[in-house]
Amino acid sequence: MPLKVDEQMPRSFMLLCLGAAAVLLVGQISGVSKRLVPTPVGIVRGKKPPLPPPAQAMQPTSFQPSPPPPPTATQTKLVVDLSDRQLTVYKNAAVLGRYPLAVAMAGWETPTGTFQVLNKETDPIWVHPITSETIGPGPDNPLGKAWIGFWTDGAAEIGFHGTNQEELIGEAVSHGCLRLRNADITAIYAQVTEGTPVIVQP
Repeated sequence: MPLKVDEQMPRSFMLLCLGAAAVLLVGQISGVSKRLVPTPVGIVRGKKPPLPPPAQAMQPTSFQPSPPPPPTATQTKLVVDLSDRQLTVYKNAAVLGRYPLAVAMAGWETPTGTFQVLNKETDPIWVHPITSETIGPGPDNPLGKAWIGFWTDGAAEIGFHGTNQEELIGEAVSHGCLRLRNADITAIYAQVTEGTPVIVQP
C-alpha cells in the first residue's frame, strides 16, 4: 500500500539530514588531512634591480665565419642524500666533491625527486617570510654568499645557499632549503649552470 503524504515527509526529511551530515563529515576529514601535511615553505629572496642594458656594440661589416660547434658537454649533477646530510657533486661518473649540509627540520622537509637549477645569484637579498624584513648582502644575511635555486611554487623558493650560522651545518634546522658553508656554496656555484640536474634522495 502506498505511503500517505504525511508519512513520506518525515522519511524524506531524515534522508536529507543524513546526506548533509555525510557531506560535512567528508569535508572535515579532508580539511584535517590537509592541515596535517605541511607544505614546503622555503626561502623568500628579494629581487635585485635589473642591470641597465649593455651599450650597443658596432656591428662588423666584414664576413665572420660561423663559430665552431661546442665541445661534447660533460654532465655535472648535484646529488643530495638527506639522511646523510651530504651533497655530492658529480661530473659524469667522477666525484668532484662532497659537502656537508644543514637540512630541513621535521615538518618542513625538502621535496625529494629530480629537479634542475632554476636560478643562481651571488650576494642574495633575504626577505623574512613572515615580517617582510629585508636583509642585504653581508655577515647578517641568512643566505650567505650565494644562492642556487631548484624548486619554487611561484612565491617561495627552495635551494642551496650559504649561511651566517656555519656552526649549524649538519643539523636539521631549515624550512626546506639546504645550507652549506660559504666557501662550499661558492665552489659549487662556479660548477653549475641553469639546467644542471639536482637529485634529492631521502
